[in-house]
Amino acid sequence: MLINWFTVGAQILNFLILVWLMKRFLYQPILDAIDAREKRIAAKLADAAEKQASALQERDEFRHKNSEFEQQRAEQLEQVAAEATAERRRLLEEAKQAADAQSAQRQQALQREQKNLNEALVRHTREEVFAIARKTLTDLADISLEQRMAEVLVERLQTLSPEQRAQLDPALASATVQVRSAFALPEPQRREIQTVLSEVFSADIQPTFETAPQLISGIELGANGCKVAWSIDEYLTAMEKHIGERLAEPPPAETDVDSAAPPQPEPRE
Repeated sequence: MLINWFTVGAQILNFLILVWLMKRFLYQPILDAIDAREKRIAAKLADAAEKQASALQERDEFRHKNSEFEQQRAEQLEQVAAEATAERRRLLEEAKQAADAQSAQRQQALQREQKNLNEALVRHTREEVFAIARKTLTDLADISLEQRMAEVLVERLQTLSPEQRAQLDPALASATVQVRSAFALPEPQRREIQTVLSEVFSADIQPTFETAPQLISGIELGANGCKVAWSIDEYLTAMEKHIGERLAEPPPAETDVDSAAPPQPEPRE
């Protein structure tokens, strides 16, 4: 069989032209479409991966922020609880202090009221006792007792110290001397008092004699604010003043009975 090389060459050329045409107009668009699709898929995958990474990052950030929020929330709750506890304690302490202050004020008011009542009772009792004593001594006083008081005045004038004489001398010399007693003194005792005054103070002293019912069993000699006196009323007044001063003194501190008690002996077996 003879080979027609021209035909073979034409066939080969046709085949090559067909291959080129198929590649140019058929395979190349398909390959380009495949490449474009692969690029789109790769781009989508890359975008998806980027979005996934971004989502993971946002998730981590959200978890971190959520953790910080929970921590801050716990700290704030703890702080609020601590502040509430402190405020509660402060209010309780203020209420306790206010209650203690009111209790102390009430106690002090009760003590003052009790003290005032006791003082009023003691003062009233003291006044009544001394009033009864004065009334009794006034009722018991008589002329003979008053005469004895005049004798006591004479004795006192005769026993005056030099200092007392120096103090009374100017007063007796510059003013009228008055002798006061609850009852009128008899004339002999008046003359005796006048004589003693003239002898003691070396001057002619003319006293005036007066009756003073308020003097209880006593006699008083005075001139220009100075006086020599002796009476039961003065003793009662001095005693009343002394008792009043003693009652006004603060009470002594209470002794701790437990600490002051002697130790008890241990029981013997």
